[in-house]
Amino acid sequence: MFLVLVLLSFTLLVGDGASRPRNVDVGAIFSVGTLHGDVTSVAMKAAEDDVNSDPIFLGVSRLRIMTYDAKRNGFLTIMGALQFMETDAVAIIGPQTSIMAHVLSHLANELNVPMLSFTALDPSLSPLQFPFFVQTAPSDLFLMRAIAEMISYYGWSDVIALYNDDDNSRNGITALGDELEGRRCKISYKAVLPLDVVITSPREIIDELVKIQRMESRVIIVNTFPKTGVMIFEEAQKLGMMEKGYVWIATPWLTSLLDSVIPLPPKIAESIRGVLALRSHTPNSRKKRDFVARWNKLSNGTIGLNVYGLYAYDSVWIIARAVKTLLDSGANISFSSDPKLNSMTRGGSLNLNALSIFDQGSQLRDYIVNTKMSGLTGPIQFLPDRSMIRPSYDIFNMVDEGVRQIGYWSNHSGLSIIPPESLYNKPSNRSSSNQHLNNVTWPGGTSETPRGWVFPNNGRRLRIGVPDRASFKDFVSRVDGSNKVHGYAIDVFEAAVKLISYPVPHEFILFGDGHKNPNFNEFVNNVTTGVFDAVVGDIAIVTKRTRIVDFTQPYIESGLVVVAPVTKLNDTPWAFLRPFTPPMWAITAAFFLIVGSVIWILEHRTNDEFRGPPRKQIVTILWFSFSTMFFSHRENTVSTLGRLVLLIWLFVVLIITSSYTASLTSILTVQQLNSPIKGVDTLISSNGRVGFQVGSYAENYMIDELNIARSRLVPLGSPKEYATALQNGTVAAIVDERPYVDLFLSEFCGFAIRGQEFTRSGWGFAFPRDSPLAVDMSTAILGLSETGQLQKIHDKWLSKSNCSNLNGSESVEDSEQLKLRSFWGLFLVCGIACFIALFIYFFMIVRDFCRHNKPEEEAATVPSPESSRSKTLLTFLAYFDEKEEETKRRLKRKRIDDHSVRPSRPL
Repeated sequence: MFLVLVLLSFTLLVGDGASRPRNVDVGAIFSVGTLHGDVTSVAMKAAEDDVNSDPIFLGVSRLRIMTYDAKRNGFLTIMGALQFMETDAVAIIGPQTSIMAHVLSHLANELNVPMLSFTALDPSLSPLQFPFFVQTAPSDLFLMRAIAEMISYYGWSDVIALYNDDDNSRNGITALGDELEGRRCKISYKAVLPLDVVITSPREIIDELVKIQRMESRVIIVNTFPKTGVMIFEEAQKLGMMEKGYVWIATPWLTSLLDSVIPLPPKIAESIRGVLALRSHTPNSRKKRDFVARWNKLSNGTIGLNVYGLYAYDSVWIIARAVKTLLDSGANISFSSDPKLNSMTRGGSLNLNALSIFDQGSQLRDYIVNTKMSGLTGPIQFLPDRSMIRPSYDIFNMVDEGVRQIGYWSNHSGLSIIPPESLYNKPSNRSSSNQHLNNVTWPGGTSETPRGWVFPNNGRRLRIGVPDRASFKDFVSRVDGSNKVHGYAIDVFEAAVKLISYPVPHEFILFGDGHKNPNFNEFVNNVTTGVFDAVVGDIAIVTKRTRIVDFTQPYIESGLVVVAPVTKLNDTPWAFLRPFTPPMWAITAAFFLIVGSVIWILEHRTNDEFRGPPRKQIVTILWFSFSTMFFSHRENTVSTLGRLVLLIWLFVVLIITSSYTASLTSILTVQQLNSPIKGVDTLISSNGRVGFQVGSYAENYMIDELNIARSRLVPLGSPKEYATALQNGTVAAIVDERPYVDLFLSEFCGFAIRGQEFTRSGWGFAFPRDSPLAVDMSTAILGLSETGQLQKIHDKWLSKSNCSNLNGSESVEDSEQLKLRSFWGLFLVCGIACFIALFIYFFMIVRDFCRHNKPEEEAATVPSPESSRSKTLLTFLAYFDEKEEETKRRLKRKRIDDHSVRPSRPL
């Protein structure tokens, strides 16, 4: 059986070999002598040997890798690609750079030759434009996303990019800018260096580093190649740019250098201390460990293995598997001439006829992008957009001892301190609380995270704009015609600057002519145009301004209020009537009468106090009702039903009396003010003119938000103009921010705030968008508030007053009066009690009347129904008015009389 199987297998191989090519050629274009070229050559040779070592994998065919040395020359790279396409290569591994990838991809598209690269990772190499170009390592788009998330994690908002002027570096930085923009960060400066191949001296590098040294940002991204990168760090160290305060982040060129150059020269190791670097993450596996163990033998110890060697090995296997699938499908490998090239060669000397189209190229490409395998770099699979599945990176910190890993980044879970493969089975969690990295040793040996920026080292102080106000100068003003300024806002700013841990050199620049208040919208807009580095003063934080600048934490609360003339209501002999509104007085008086009447009805037949002449009974009713307020023992002289009604009424009276007392006390002790303007609502509905401060946002707010006609608005420039306009009736009220109004009311009497603040905001200092100084100033202002220093500054400038405090007082009608709607429930309870008592009482009266006053039999003529009903009603009223004791005596006599006249019973 064994011999039969062997003979059968040999027969099948021989039969299949008749249609399969002897050699399957694959081209590889790299520059020998470069870091990537040397590692790649060894790894691809190892992969070729491993594929061909299995006689069953490709059958009688052998995979043949043909390497072409491009010598870091673009023209030679093109020639190498043409050479491979002339010799019928089924695929090409390379080129090494993105510049050549863009060029050669057009050839691949025309001749249907798949091109695979693990070093040309330019994000702009789109599969839509270049369908035959396949990146077998994660695109630099994910690398830049990882760097952007690191920058956001550490709280930096401004970075500098340092890179070579080639497609790969340049387009990578463009992708970084896009990623940062989505996180409210930015690249403030792009330092562009010549191509890596043409840099012969550090002169260009030094020039750019000196420029960077004078800039604000201290976070520098280095996206370059090993040769240029080493020169950058060596020169940065000489310039003192590897000291405390700087942040350097290197793309994978640095980790590739560290992995391949063993040992690393001490000069280089010293120059990169504190640097952060990334490397494509490849999970640990037995296959990877075995290959690492073979590496020294494969490379003869000439170069260390880096991650590009792993990707090179896997790229060969991706092609080998695709070729196997193609051959197993029964397809032949064939090439045909390109009609377009044939027409071009007629009458010419170019031998373009040698370039042929790979007939099965599209089929092989599809097999390549549908690859699913486990390689040295982990699971290999392409997504529909041709990107690699599960892109991830290791993050390293260069320290004295060498290299220390501080965490990972993956497109699935972001930054973490555990390997990404352990998180893939869990739901993605990109929340900020779930992002973690281990501690870092930064340049200069510090473990404290740098703030990422400093003031530019160009000898220029920060230009701080200050409004040259014509009024309300307690907030900010010029000192005696000089260029010096002082005031509440200035003191707050200077106190906050002192709390910042670094020096903030600055100078104040006045804005405005001092004769009228400047327009604050124009004032703030000067920050965006670069006229000022920041503006300080009484600047309201409103929506329109927050769209163009960043404000600090408010240092004082603000909001628009209405100010109007008021008159005092306390100076009147009738002040005691004001706690109740007229309806309240009327209902209260009515219920006194109602309760008295109910008690009279309940007690009239049993209580001598409620009998006698009508005049006496009316006096009794009034006296009894009102005396209940003061003599609660009166309830002991009445019946049970009357006592119930009185108790409920007494409860109501006590509540109303206590409320009246509290309200009257408030009225007599707090100044009550009266004005036809009750607040912003009455101001809107009236036709009176409204004043506003020149330069304030109140004007636009009233027009745009309150729909007040512009013709009703009157600009006013000073507190004195406020007072004059209000006193002579030029304006019915003034709308302004609360701090201004408080200062105005402290000096001018007879005015008050009407209603409540109808907007809520505050005053802050304005800085350019994303300015880190705005964040530090906000923290400092909070510190001033917590220590009480902010209040002391406020008291120093704004706590003076020449008038009694009228601020915030409302008219008596609006605040202290007790309205009927607040007590209708009590009156309802009392009314129900009275009704129930009367109902019970009349039920008992009618019952007794019907029982004891039956009509006597009359033998005479029967009276008419009308006279009978009248007689019954008169009899009932007499019975009702009769004292109960008399009724009982009368009924007793009647029973005795009835008994005496009753005939004797016969014996």
